[in-house]
Amino acid sequence: MDIKENWQLIKNHFNLSFKSSLGVSIASVDIDNNPTVTPIGTLFLNKDQTGFYFEKFPKKIPKNAKINKNICVLGVNSNKWFWIKALYKLKFSAYPAIRLYGELGAKRKATEIEISRLNRRMRTTKGLKGNTYLWGDMDFVREVVFTKAEGVKIGKMTDF
Repeated sequence: MDIKENWQLIKNHFNLSFKSSLGVSIASVDIDNNPTVTPIGTLFLNKDQTGFYFEKFPKKIPKNAKINKNICVLGVNSNKWFWIKALYKLKFSAYPAIRLYGELGAKRKATEIEISRLNRRMRTTKGLKGNTYLWGDMDFVREVVFTKAEGVKIGKMTDF
């Protein structure tokens, strides 16, 4: 999958992933070469094969970034109707999951635009206590540059 040519499709897929799964998984590698997967609910993709996520709770990703900046992000469309239709038709209408490979950049103070994007995503839970705990005081983001994209294939159900 060409990352530049398909970037809008990739962004749409990750939006569907957030709606159905409420997050993505980011794999990083530690000093002993062990992979670690971290759930992230605050990854945002930009217009140019870059993105960022808010780094409030992750402990292993920033530690691993000091040694190895390479990551893999997995976004899964978990919408039950998407899956039921595919199981009925024996064919997915789009990739059920996409992997994005990239490199972590700097941790920095979030801009007002980035905070606004976060608030828009989390607005449906704004009045709940957990919203303030999880997404309040999100001050720092980590930049990501994506270099490769890969649609996850599931046999003949993903023969496009």
